[in-house]
Amino acid sequence: MSNSLSGKRIAMLVTDGFEQAELTGPKDALEQAGARVDILSTEEGSVKGWNHDKPADDFEVNLTFKSANVDQYDAVVLPGGVQNSDTIRLDKDAQQIVKQVDSAGKPIAVICHGGWLLVSAGLVKGKTMTSYKSLKDDLTNAGANWVDQEVVKDGQWISSRQPDDIPAFNRELIQALSA
Repeated sequence: MSNSLSGKRIAMLVTDGFEQAELTGPKDALEQAGARVDILSTEEGSVKGWNHDKPADDFEVNLTFKSANVDQYDAVVLPGGVQNSDTIRLDKDAQQIVKQVDSAGKPIAVICHGGWLLVSAGLVKGKTMTSYKSLKDDLTNAGANWVDQEVVKDGQWISSRQPDDIPAFNRELIQALSA
């Protein structure tokens, strides 16, 4: 077990219906590298993951979007999942978090449908990124340069398409946090 990320704190922003593998894959990799990972959501309690179209496990929420202090985090990870991403994109507190993290020049790592939050926060214009293929038009229409690659790094942003891309996503995220 490497401790290359010891002292780093990462926020994962989700609501019910996130793609479980897109939370657990990066969370496990970050923790194995020594980082502390907090799950942030709209309310205290727990959030439910999904395995594609089937309900899966519950995960404890560490902090709400409203109560989180963005300055305490070194990066934000945005798992996808259609239900989660469609809900979180409308949450003004979640939008504020990603705006503050982007403004501070900290990494934002997004996978699958997670890009919808970044579109709604008005942050994707001029960014090169990838996503699940059904978001291509949304990202392009919001001014992003969409490419079909397993992982894309543009400045402090890291994006991937789907659960199959998690190993490459994790590698880029850990590298960005180790720099």
